[in-house]
Amino acid sequence: MADIQANIKIVKLVNGDDIVTHMPSGDKQLPDKSPLMRLDKPLQIKYIPQMTPMGVRDYIALIKWTNYTPDKIVTIPKDKILTITTAGGDMSKSYLNLAKEYDKIDSPKKSKTKIYHPERLDDEENELLNEIFKDSRGPKRTLH
Repeated sequence: MADIQANIKIVKLVNGDDIVTHMPSGDKQLPDKSPLMRLDKPLQIKYIPQMTPMGVRDYIALIKWTNYTPDKIVTIPKDKILTITTAGGDMSKSYLNLAKEYDKIDSPKKSKTKIYHPERLDDEENELLNEIFKDSRGPKRTLH
């Protein structure tokens, strides 16, 4: 378990994505001279801002990075990698819990919520909003 946990890495890509993954080693990884690298069960780290009584804080979600494929091994070009770091203990535990059920992680589904249909304001509501915005702009100035 400690050996597997040591190979849990966070890969920062040049496009800004953070990927937590098991990094295969030895004969399960491509040769050093290869321009490609293998990632095993990669999960994308999503930072979701959350309001708390103390202010804004990030909630971290792990989602399947390659949603629409059953592949567990993903090969990426090395030149798209900015840095690779070892995942901390909590991140490794979270990753390992999800990686056990990697095949069961759902792909994003189309929202079943209704499509937004804008409503037209009546004249009274429109006038009230115009007054609010007119007051917020301050006095009108003329530049010469």
